[in-house]
Amino acid sequence: MEENKFQNFFEVMQHDIMAADIPEEERQKLLSNYLMLKDKKVNLLITGATGCGKSSTINALFGCEKATVGVGVEPQTMGIEKYEMENLTLWDSPGLGDGKEKDTRHAKNIIAKLLERDEDGNFLIDLVLVILDGSSRDLGTSYELINQVIIPNLGDDKENRILVAINQADMAMKGRYWNAEENRPEAPLVKFLDEKVESVRSRIKEATGVDVTPIYYCAGYKEEGMLQCKPYNLAKLLYFIVEHTPNEKRIAYIDHINQDTEVWRDNDDVRNYRNDLLGSIFGFVGNSILKKLPLTTPLAGVVPGVAGLLPGVVRGVSNFIDDPDSAMMDLDDLVYDSVMGVLDKAEDVMDKFVDFLDWLW
Repeated sequence: MEENKFQNFFEVMQHDIMAADIPEEERQKLLSNYLMLKDKKVNLLITGATGCGKSSTINALFGCEKATVGVGVEPQTMGIEKYEMENLTLWDSPGLGDGKEKDTRHAKNIIAKLLERDEDGNFLIDLVLVILDGSSRDLGTSYELINQVIIPNLGDDKENRILVAINQADMAMKGRYWNAEENRPEAPLVKFLDEKVESVRSRIKEATGVDVTPIYYCAGYKEEGMLQCKPYNLAKLLYFIVEHTPNEKRIAYIDHINQDTEVWRDNDDVRNYRNDLLGSIFGFVGNSILKKLPLTTPLAGVVPGVAGLLPGVVRGVSNFIDDPDSAMMDLDDLVYDSVMGVLDKAEDVMDKFVDFLDWLW
């Protein structure tokens, strides 16, 4: 595959559209749809009690020390730090448990941020990631934060705007039954963690009526002068974050995923989170770019400008997925359905698309 000479995924997308052999009118439609997609921004609010591992989670997911990211503190919400990475903005807020006065201030700040609207009148915050300390048995303040502060202020789409994640899974039983060599929990710890997940889910459901699906993970950590401890279930965490993000905004994560292969390697065996992420992100892209194109548009010209985006997607997450070449093949049907759904699956169009796929793969 040609070496990527572009700075980010959106440059790849724009280049492929400009290079497509299609009428100028259709190119402008593609560019218009592309610009709408490019302008989508994700705002992720991350909160949790002191020591739960917010910083290590941010650094593990996005491969950056927070100090190197654009950092600011909102004057109207003192205590909530803002990290801007182009079209992805992280809001880092303290949780509760720092004393009554501070808790009251933190709660007011979180509520204000949750109720803030963007320029289109929609809620600014797309998703709230609440991180719990898996090594702690006392989660009372975390339940107070979730049940009394966050969920009542999430609007109508509550279940899709909150994700609860239990960090430090390796210390849930004080380090017992954690297989350090394989970097994964042994059976007794898996059972304990599954029961903890169910306990958190049921307590939130009972208090709020909202059904959340908590997950457990380990962000890893790095002490000064020591090697980085490997994360566990980090790919699962990112997959759930993306799945809880509005479809049209998921592409925003592409250029910010940690490029260190090792941090994504160790996960549970429930599913292949790393390869599934591609489908989660790309599923909306094809239809978004192709929408409103007439069925008379020649596919041979359109596909290099649209399905040609696929290598850009794979390049963007090449260190995240298990096997980029295999992942591209796995997405064959996804791209096919996306394109054919718009172009009515005409027989001659199908033949041209198959020819293109043969060339692409």
